[in-house]
Amino acid sequence: MAVVDQELNPDRATGFRTTHWTEVLEAAQPGKPEAVQAFARIYTDYWHPLYAYTRRRGCSPHEAEDVLQDFFARLLEKEALAGLEREGGKFRSFLLGSLKHFLANLWDRSHAQKRGNGQALLALDAEEGETRFLRLDAFDSRTPETIFEQQWTFTLLERVMERLAQEQAAAGKAPLFEHLRPFLHGDHGGPPYAEVAGRLGLSEGAVKVAVHRLRQRYGRLLREQIATTVSTPEEVEAELRHLIEVVSR
Repeated sequence: MAVVDQELNPDRATGFRTTHWTEVLEAAQPGKPEAVQAFARIYTDYWHPLYAYTRRRGCSPHEAEDVLQDFFARLLEKEALAGLEREGGKFRSFLLGSLKHFLANLWDRSHAQKRGNGQALLALDAEEGETRFLRLDAFDSRTPETIFEQQWTFTLLERVMERLAQEQAAAGKAPLFEHLRPFLHGDHGGPPYAEVAGRLGLSEGAVKVAVHRLRQRYGRLLREQIATTVSTPEEVEAELRHLIEVVSR
């Protein structure tokens, strides 16, 4: 994805505010509305990557869905996050480590009670999770950890694109954005500039300027999104390099 390594540093003053570490600490405070919202964000952002990991570990689609339901339910029910300290590092590493520990102990626990008390925490499309998993060609020699990293990266990039699309729609530029979206994957990802310019009634130069601005904004949003997954601003650059490596595989 060419846009990943373009225009990443147009605004190095990007604020470092709410991260998944701060959200998880909020989620560890039962009874507060902010805790529910924080946990929901974590759940939706990481469900697909963790599903892919669990499937690659050998679980069937139903088993993977069930395991994750139990995993997240226990985080809430036992207030497992309550004693968590915000530490340096990647939030996804913390969450994956927690799931590994959970799986290691899973078969030693009694199965008398149905996982997650049979109640869904949030409505997620398990079929979509399986489709994403299969799209990764996940039955080759790649490790479960690699599959997790790839799905996490794709999910993060989707979040960035969703934010950019929402911004453009709010500015009344949704039709323009849909025409220019393919160019966010590089100049070879879309039709010729002249063709798009003709459709929009603009000059080719104007289209190029609009694409350049979108790439700049995409780069800023990407940095902001990555910043939510680490604990210090200094870690953002390393995560950007890691993301580029993942999408280049």
